[in-house]
Amino acid sequence: MEQQTFFTAQDSQPLAARLRPQTLEEFAGQKQLLGEGKVLRRLIESDRISSMIFWGPPGVGKTTLARIIANKTQANFIDFSAVNSGIREIREVMKKAEKSRLYGGKTIVFVDEIHRFNKAQQDAFLPYVEKGSIILIGATTENPSFEINGALLSRCKVFVLKELSTDELVGLLERAVTDPKGFGDEKIEIEPEMLEVIANFANGDARSALSTLEMVVLNGETDGDTIRVTSETLEQCVSKKSLLYDKKGEEHYNLISALHKSMRNSDPDAAVYWLARMLEAGEDPLYVARRVVRFASEDIGLADPNALEIAVAAYQACHFIGMPECTVHLTQAVVYMSMAPKSNALYTAYETAKRDALTQLAEPVPLVICNAPTSLMKSLEYGKGYQYAHDSEEKLTNMQCLPDSLEGREYYIPTEQGKEARYKARLEQIKDWKIRRKQKK
Repeated sequence: MEQQTFFTAQDSQPLAARLRPQTLEEFAGQKQLLGEGKVLRRLIESDRISSMIFWGPPGVGKTTLARIIANKTQANFIDFSAVNSGIREIREVMKKAEKSRLYGGKTIVFVDEIHRFNKAQQDAFLPYVEKGSIILIGATTENPSFEINGALLSRCKVFVLKELSTDELVGLLERAVTDPKGFGDEKIEIEPEMLEVIANFANGDARSALSTLEMVVLNGETDGDTIRVTSETLEQCVSKKSLLYDKKGEEHYNLISALHKSMRNSDPDAAVYWLARMLEAGEDPLYVARRVVRFASEDIGLADPNALEIAVAAYQACHFIGMPECTVHLTQAVVYMSMAPKSNALYTAYETAKRDALTQLAEPVPLVICNAPTSLMKSLEYGKGYQYAHDSEEKLTNMQCLPDSLEGREYYIPTEQGKEARYKARLEQIKDWKIRRKQKK
C-alpha cells in the first residue's frame, strides 16, 4: 500500500512530459545547432524563424524544440498532427493565416510527423509557404529527401538533430532524480552506474531514457519513505534493448548499406555486427540472404566462384529453418564474403554492356549467329557461315558474335584477384589465338 500511495502522489503525467524543457537552457543535446552563437539558436532568440524541417530519430527533441519556439515567438503558433489532420483542416487554417498576414500578423504552423502527410496534403501547404502566409516547421524521423515533396522541401531549411550522447543522457537522468518536476521531492537511491546503464540502453533517445528511469523507480524497493533501485529491478527493465529500426525507412537502407560495404572492405567483424543489428531488430533473414547472394556476384564474382554457392546455400538454410537458428548460417556467409578475394568485373561488364544496349537498341543480331529454321530464312542467309566451335581442335573459332558497330568491344575485364587470375589468363589465350588466326588469313 505504501507504493500505491507514492504513485498516487505523483503527477499523472509521464516523467518525460513533466520534464519537457521550456527554454533553450533546459534543452539537452544538439549543441551543434543550439550552442551559443549557433545559427538556430540565434534565429529562435531573435524570433526570425523561417520555414524549416527538423529531421532526427525519436526522442531527440524535435517536438520540444517546436514548443520552445512557440513560447519565444510573437507569432500565432498552430500545432498540426499529420495523423489527425486532412486537407480540409489544412485549408481552413491556411485561410485564417492568410487573413492574419493581411493585417501584419505572422503564423507559424508546426507539423509533427510531416512525412505521414501524403503528396496532396503536403501540396496544400505549398502556396501559403511561397506567399509567406505561414512559416512551416515540420518534424520527421524519415529522410526528407524521400518523404517530403521537392517543391516544399526546397523552401525549407533542414536541421539535422542527432542522437543524444551517453553523457548528455546521464545528465538528463541526474536532473530527473533531483528536479522537483521529476523525483526531486522523493528520496531515491540509485547508483550512478545504473544511470549510465539506462543511458546506454536508451540508444540516444531522451524519452526512452526517462521512461526507463520512471519504470525502475516505480518498481524499486520501498524502505519507509526511501525508494531503492536494485540491480535486479534494473536488469528486468533493460533486459532487451529496443533497437532503432524501420523495415521500410532510412535506417533499413543505412544498415544494409553498412553490411554490404563492410563485406566489400573485407571487415568480417563489422559485417557480423551489422548483421546482428538487422536481425535482432526484426529484419527478415531472407532479405539479408538475398542481399548476400547479390554481393557474391557483384563484389566477388569469379575471383571466388564458391561465394555464390555459399550465399545461395545460406538463403536456402534461412528458408528451411528461419530465425533464430539461421543466424549462424548468415554469419558463415557474411564472414566468407568478407574474407573472399574481391572483384567487380562481372558488375562492370554488365553495366557497360547495358549502356551500349540502351543506346543501340536497333542493333541487329549478326546473321551468322541467327537460327534458320525455315527455308525462307535460309534464303535470306540466316546462319550462313556459322562455325560450330566443337568441330575445331581448339574448340575455338574467329566468328564475329557482336554487331559490326561493336566489333572489338570488351566488357568483361578480369582482375588478378583470387581464381579470376586464371580466367584472365584463359581470356588472354583466347584473344591471342584469334589474333593469330586472323593474321594467317
